Amino acid sequence: MTADQTDSNAAIVIGAGLGGLAAAMRLGAKGYAVTVLDRLDKPGGRGSSVSQNGHRFDLGPTIITVPQVYEDLWATCGRNFHDDVALRPMDPFYEVRWQDGSTFTARQDTDAMLAEVARLSPGDVKGYKRFLKDSEARYIVGFEGMVAKPMHRLWETIKVLPLFAMLRADRSILGLAKARVKDPRLQMALSFHPLFIGGDPRHVTSMYALVAYLEKEFGVHYAMGGVQAIAQAMVGVIRSQGGQVRQGVEVDEILVEGGAAKGVKLTNSETIQAELVVSNADAGHTYQRLLRNQPRKRWTDKKLKSRRWSMGLFVWYFGTKGTAQMWPDVGHHTITNAPRYEGLLKDIFIKGKLSDDMSLYIHRPAKTDSSVAPAGDDTFYVLSPVPHLGFDDPVDWRNQVEIYKAKVQAEVEKTMPGFADLISTEMVLTPEDFRDRYLSPNGSGFSIEPRILQSAWFRPHNVSEEAKGLYLVGAGTHPGAGVPGVISSAEVLAKMVPDAPAMPELKVAAE
Repeated sequence: MTADQTDSNAAIVIGAGLGGLAAAMRLGAKGYAVTVLDRLDKPGGRGSSVSQNGHRFDLGPTIITVPQVYEDLWATCGRNFHDDVALRPMDPFYEVRWQDGSTFTARQDTDAMLAEVARLSPGDVKGYKRFLKDSEARYIVGFEGMVAKPMHRLWETIKVLPLFAMLRADRSILGLAKARVKDPRLQMALSFHPLFIGGDPRHVTSMYALVAYLEKEFGVHYAMGGVQAIAQAMVGVIRSQGGQVRQGVEVDEILVEGGAAKGVKLTNSETIQAELVVSNADAGHTYQRLLRNQPRKRWTDKKLKSRRWSMGLFVWYFGTKGTAQMWPDVGHHTITNAPRYEGLLKDIFIKGKLSDDMSLYIHRPAKTDSSVAPAGDDTFYVLSPVPHLGFDDPVDWRNQVEIYKAKVQAEVEKTMPGFADLISTEMVLTPEDFRDRYLSPNGSGFSIEPRILQSAWFRPHNVSEEAKGLYLVGAGTHPGAGVPGVISSAEVLAKMVPDAPAMPELKVAAE
């Protein structure tokens, strides 16, 4: 076996986020010798965790939908996902609360959901049934038909335009909800899901109504041990394939010669050679930083600056002492609403203004997973969507973090009275931390916003135009953000990368 032959099977994956780890698994299944490089101390990227005073803070995604994308990934590697990861179905999925004391509990059972709609607004039951049909139709076209399909050729997008027109993909998800139900609370409950992938419901395409079908058809789950447990299991598969996962090393540049990727240079000046390079770093960071010394044909700095980026996130993680039996009405997932819905969205996405009112997602994983906190205690995170850092007058979080945290505290007190006096440990992430920890342009939580003209062919492609042998996975490329999306981006990659070159058999001469 020659050195050249070894190099032809080498592949580098930049970033050990879930998209990068999934890409490494699929490349390993194709016979590549994969090296994953990541600057953090744990795998998982935004799905990693921090342990502090006996509490595990799961930093990013908290729910698992569409389990079959993981099952398929593991099966491709000759493994059974459920042997490595324990999923716990959620019932209910989550509870939505409004300022007037009304609530909406989301469940998988259709009759239970119809009862919830009837309880809030009896006149909207018929419209909700229509919304469910809308959701299924969009799932068939948008998820089954496009998510795991390469979209780097314009023709692939053009082919679906008639179906998009028939389904009114030009209408926003909020516009679709308004067309189906009249109660403002239900309009919010049916349209807020794009916020989980960084999109403004007033502008994100109605195709994202498919999320309602995903939840109803496949359920909402929690991975015991958090999403970090999935990431660790993925590392285990990669290593069983002979691959490497190196933490605490940062890629400074993708090396390109003659228009083709040749490897990477690390910030410690180490170089690693490979003719197949996959970037799970944000697409903006990949092009602006990692290819900064190369001329770019499509994703120039000017074009990236002109994109609309997803919102930022303020996330307050805290542990509380002796609260396991307190606030019994607060479940695993709770969403509290500000008095304004559309006005708050406009402040976040258009004005770049940090509002006094806020909508919050409260995550209480100890309701399901006792490993997140010491016995009798609780671990929480409270997430507030906020503007990203790319506005002309961005929020100065060094001066605002304590002020804003006090406002969040006052809001959480309405749901969990007295919680602040019981906090035993805490930490906060702001958009500035997302920028510095995850190298996310503008400190955005989910890369480029998933508007219709920033999706499919219009999004950074999984196969790069800027260098032969360079590919992209993760939230900033097709199909987009959200855990199923980034896992599926690796499936798209696998459809474009050929199997590793077969190695010649070694012949031992007879003595």
